[in-house]
Amino acid sequence: MKKIIQHILSFSQFNFVSQVFSRNFVSRHTFLFDITCAGLFACASAFMGGSTLRAENAGVPAESEDVMLQAFYWDSYNAGASSTKYGRTKWIDLMKDTAAITENFDVVWFPPSSGPTGCGVGYSARQYSSQESDWGTKTALSNLIKALHRGNTKVLADVVVNHRGNYNSWCNFYTDYFGSYGTFTLTQKHIVSNDECFSDSKSSCYGASSSDRGSYDTGDNFNGARDLDHKSEYVQNWAKAYTQWLLNTINYDGFRYDMTLGFHGRYLKMYNEAAQPYISVSELWSSIDRQKQHLEECEYNTMVFDFPMKYSMKGIVTGSYGKLNKSKTFEGLRKHGLERYSVTFIDNHDTFNRGTTYGDNQFTPTTDLTTATNKDYVLQASAYMLMMPGIPCVFYPHWKSYQSEIGELIAVRKQAGIHSQSEVLEEESGQYKYHATIQGHRGKVIVRVGKYRSKTQPEGYELAVEGGDRGAYTVYIAMNPQGINQPGSASSQKGRGEKFIEDGKLYIRHGEHVYDVFGKIIK
Repeated sequence: MKKIIQHILSFSQFNFVSQVFSRNFVSRHTFLFDITCAGLFACASAFMGGSTLRAENAGVPAESEDVMLQAFYWDSYNAGASSTKYGRTKWIDLMKDTAAITENFDVVWFPPSSGPTGCGVGYSARQYSSQESDWGTKTALSNLIKALHRGNTKVLADVVVNHRGNYNSWCNFYTDYFGSYGTFTLTQKHIVSNDECFSDSKSSCYGASSSDRGSYDTGDNFNGARDLDHKSEYVQNWAKAYTQWLLNTINYDGFRYDMTLGFHGRYLKMYNEAAQPYISVSELWSSIDRQKQHLEECEYNTMVFDFPMKYSMKGIVTGSYGKLNKSKTFEGLRKHGLERYSVTFIDNHDTFNRGTTYGDNQFTPTTDLTTATNKDYVLQASAYMLMMPGIPCVFYPHWKSYQSEIGELIAVRKQAGIHSQSEVLEEESGQYKYHATIQGHRGKVIVRVGKYRSKTQPEGYELAVEGGDRGAYTVYIAMNPQGINQPGSASSQKGRGEKFIEDGKLYIRHGEHVYDVFGKIIK
């Protein structure tokens, strides 16, 4: 069989003429690159929202080329759970995937690692200074973080400070030992006054006086555990100590804050300013107006998961492709000039199927992602998300189901230098079709999704990826060879392996070895 190799990410040498594919090559995924595109795009875009963006804003990298992986889903620590169809994700399991993860992702989001063992997924942890959880031991976690750091991939801690689990009654808690950052023991005085523990007759602190409870909640109630009073200076100091300890002792790089509807954004800003994470992302499952309000409350010291964009992508399932178009019925942070603060996603552990419930899922109406219809939905949405501004977050079951296809899309995004503030130059949508042109640091891409999309190759572009069993999406790319080795570019700093296609399959050459997309050494 004829051997054809197309380099995708080789930043030390790039000869476009010699590496363009033969037009006879027939494959579902074809990589071709433009050799004629002129000049480097001068990308000096400023913040377009209504904030006064300051140099000291924590947790919001500018013009970030990062791509994120959510490296778990609900109950995926439990090999026996019905929901673990896409593989177990304990620390020791992820350790086996580090080669593939570090070749493709800049940031990995972990589940809550606080314990002790027996807390399940971890969203009601009982002792925050314990890193012995159902996901694995503290040693296994440390080894995994070190392995990812060796591959230049950062690690996001899932931070749950809105609420916490109790020790042995409703209103008492384990002591947390944060080393040089302090020792803390919360009491019922640190629980918000309107928590159900004070009104439920079965509670050990039922009917406590106002002097024996905290202030009124500054956000929405969470009735699965005790809501903490963030007006309390003691709680604030506990949260600041915890977040600093996570970064400087456990060696995380940033935070995903759980349930930020539950407390005012001024406190999240306080914790980020104390800890200075590389990246901060709020889980604010709400409307675009509430997300904008949250960013203002935080004074733009965080990003947010772009739930409104997720629901716009529902148009791929319903055939309403105008929902993808900013000038039509699209919702999401991009519509409001807030791309820099958007972490985009298709599904997560809450919206995805949990075995007995489906959360708020739009892309997998059954538990099987690999059916032809679901595959088209997921890959069209992935092509759209991975070519758009914001920081895209790939969901673990999608990655495990379509590792080659998603890996190819990530490679194109990296090659063009699409970033969190990339400009979408033009958009077009209609029945079962959506087209857009996006400008990256090193070139432009055109993404087209939907069965009625145009198949005509645009002038000045070459075909980069065409995918889906039924041709669900097409991506064209026009590159600037002058921009590949620009100092400070995220890709040149990463030092990731060289990707190439051989006999229709994606491989990665790193050092003296060649790996497949699952991290297995081929030769």
